[in-house]
Amino acid sequence: MLRLPLRWFLRFVLVAVVIPVLLGAAISYARGWPESWRNARWESSGLLPQASEVPEARVMVIAARTGRWKSIFAEHTAIVLKPEGASDWTRYDVVGWGNPVRRNAYAADAHWYGNRPYIAGEVSGARAAALIPRIEAAIAAYPHQRRGSYTVWPGPNSNTFVAWVVRNSEGFGIEMPPAAVGKDYLGMGIGAAPAASGTGIVVSIAGVLGLTLALREGLELNLLGSSIGVDPDDLAIKLPALGKLSLLDLAG
Repeated sequence: MLRLPLRWFLRFVLVAVVIPVLLGAAISYARGWPESWRNARWESSGLLPQASEVPEARVMVIAARTGRWKSIFAEHTAIVLKPEGASDWTRYDVVGWGNPVRRNAYAADAHWYGNRPYIAGEVSGARAAALIPRIEAAIAAYPHQRRGSYTVWPGPNSNTFVAWVVRNSEGFGIEMPPAAVGKDYLGMGIGAAPAASGTGIVVSIAGVLGLTLALREGLELNLLGSSIGVDPDDLAIKLPALGKLSLLDLAG
């Protein structure tokens, strides 16, 4: 009786974990990565216009693949914002050395370990103008600001920071990228919190095993920090290493 469930479980692991990780590893290997952070590209990618060319307030979460072998599995996220009429972008990251929370340590649209960023979610106009003070307050209240509190895996890391700020800034409500390993870290033990989009809930055990159920995110199984799931809202599946694969992107 146990053979059939075991066979289906092994098939699930093969299709949803092993094959995506192998494909992700092949893609990362083909893309290549710098030998160290010293010879990686960190300058502006040209993704964003000059802040002075954008009159309205704007808030974004940007993401890019991390460095070296970690790029197979994970992306780094950061918050970039600009009040109405401001002439400069402001960027917030968490890093693994010194004081974790950094303000304008990099260009707003900087490459990350040589990888080009993209906009994972954004808010603009009056909604962004009202949101910015809440974001600043949430950043000031982030609970893992102590030097040495950063942990690459399972968290708290750079993605834990961004997800925490999104959850704790009323009106932010964006969907975090599935490859943002650490986004579901809610502390040691069993924890629960609103989904980043504000449309559901996340339950997690120390960031290594968890479940997200939300209208925007769909259904996600968090396994060792990676996401496996289905997202009916975007006609997408989410797989380790590969991230979110949407039919809407193919149609576009």
